[in-house]
Amino acid sequence: GKLQQVSDSAEGKLLTIHCPTLIDDIKVDDSIAVNGVCLTATACDAQGFTAHAIHTTLDKTTLGQLKSGECVNLELAMRASDRLGGHLVQGHVNAIGRISSIDTRGNNWQIHVDFPADLRRYMIAEGSITLDGISLTIAALSDSQLMVSIIPHTLSHTTLHQKTVDDAVNIEVDIMAKYI
Repeated sequence: GKLQQVSDSAEGKLLTIHCPTLIDDIKVDDSIAVNGVCLTATACDAQGFTAHAIHTTLDKTTLGQLKSGECVNLELAMRASDRLGGHLVQGHVNAIGRISSIDTRGNNWQIHVDFPADLRRYMIAEGSITLDGISLTIAALSDSQLMVSIIPHTLSHTTLHQKTVDDAVNIEVDIMAKYI
């Protein structure tokens, strides 16, 4: 999707998102993950939807840094009858990470992300992680940095191709790891 408009409000920010290819599947009250943050559609038209991001959400995610015209990752809520194509993602961001380096190996990107040390206990190498709403596998892991290897298809179908060193990303750890 593309962020059409960002407006300040007393409650936080109002985000209007252009996404004509998804709009037939979106209605008011639906949960939609925007860069990995679960938001509620409060209005819909033929071109997209509007959602509110409250102050608490803006404080713990990257949504407050978004500007009109930026592309965002969108994911609709999974139906109970759907296949699970990655891992369970709730849209409940645990922290903001920062990209420390990006390397390439052929057409794959290796993205290194620094994260708060208290999240380490929820991660394992080859385990699942969500960055900006994208379900990924941790390829390498240290006490405060993870690395994901991104295939060309994922790169071209998400906002990852726009990321540069020092960019912030929303991190959601694997829900199974949190409860186990």
